[in-house]
Amino acid sequence: MKLNGIQGHAGSRPSRKRLGCGVASGQGKTGGRGHKGQKSRTGGKVMRGFEGGQMPLIRRLPKRGFTPRNKVFFQLVNVEQLGAFEADVVIDASVLFDAGLIRNAVDPIKLLASGDLAVKLDVRVTHASKAAIAKVEAAGGAVNLAGAE
Repeated sequence: MKLNGIQGHAGSRPSRKRLGCGVASGQGKTGGRGHKGQKSRTGGKVMRGFEGGQMPLIRRLPKRGFTPRNKVFFQLVNVEQLGAFEADVVIDASVLFDAGLIRNAVDPIKLLASGDLAVKLDVRVTHASKAAIAKVEAAGGAVNLAGAE
């Protein structure tokens, strides 16, 4: 094999469409742009959302509400979900993630008081409701609020 003999497969590099090169080329005269109008002109671009001068849909629809940039989204875990763990186990973000109770081990976790708990656990979350803390402590466990502001 020689470098000057290497070629691509047939059709792997199609030749570009030669616009405006005569009537016989199939794309002659107007070059596929049609007759007249903004899009046939040089530099005739239409911005996204432009509706020919009519009030665009994005401006016709009412705007409501406000989304704060620094909103904190908590991952919620209920007390009854902790009943699946064995007694005297330390429950933290990595354990909850491995069990499939939260979607990631980075975002803050809040423990809520729905359900009952009969197992003694050491729970380490960022936030917890007072009722959830009471239920865990009633079962003999403890709640450590790590990283809570």
